[in-house]
Amino acid sequence: MSNIIYKGYYFKVEPLQPAVEILIAELGYAGFESFVETEEGVTAYIQKDEWNENILDDIQILKSEEFDISYTHEDIEQTNWNAEWEKNFNPIVVDNQCAVRAPFHEKFDTEFDIVIEPKMSFGTGHHETTHMMIQHILQNNFKDQSVLDMGCGTAVLAILTEMKGANKIDAIDIDNWCYLNSLENVERNNCNNIKVYEGDATLLTDQQYDTIIANINRNILLQDIKVYAKRLNANGSLFLSGFYQEDIPLIEKECNSNNLVLKTTLNKNNWVALHFIKK
Repeated sequence: MSNIIYKGYYFKVEPLQPAVEILIAELGYAGFESFVETEEGVTAYIQKDEWNENILDDIQILKSEEFDISYTHEDIEQTNWNAEWEKNFNPIVVDNQCAVRAPFHEKFDTEFDIVIEPKMSFGTGHHETTHMMIQHILQNNFKDQSVLDMGCGTAVLAILTEMKGANKIDAIDIDNWCYLNSLENVERNNCNNIKVYEGDATLLTDQQYDTIIANINRNILLQDIKVYAKRLNANGSLFLSGFYQEDIPLIEKECNSNNLVLKTTLNKNNWVALHFIKK
């Protein structure tokens, strides 16, 4: 993995909101895989093999007259990533119950303490979607449950479900770096019930789960909800995030057609995280 080169894009955005959220969403659709919000805007990363000179042509917000967005970019060797994210990664505490921190941060006095090295993976808890998914997990029972964390990123959500009592957890991500990073973080947090896999929803063939967590993006979710519903036990929970308030009708319609009923909605800066129950 040490020879993988990333392109780092450094965006300066005025005003910051809601432009940063829109920019991250559009860059995600274009293939960018990791984001760090900064005081001036956002830094976005994409593997150079996935990059082309026209990568930003379809990023509509860059053409908007409502925002002033400028950027520079450079090649970044993956081995230099630690220095990049250490400059930006501050620990967070969610609802005074769960801390997400790096190994070089001091331990918090919280019930749940998760130590991750995100590197190139999405899922530090800082982004609204991860933050809300942590809230959902904190608010629900996972004792002796089987859980799927789809699009696991750093495996932070899978790790928290084990801390909450889940005893059989699969964590899946299509990105090789996320897969490797999840393995590291699972070991770092002394988790014994999590198995990590590299791939997508095609890996879900005959497994059944009490809870499925998927923090990805709207289009992938709409494509895979029917698979999640099939793999979910009766009365099981499906937690979805990675999309906006205005996307709820589309997501809910697809869920309803697969016998999934909306129970709880969390909102944060126009991002949402939904909790469905299988009828």
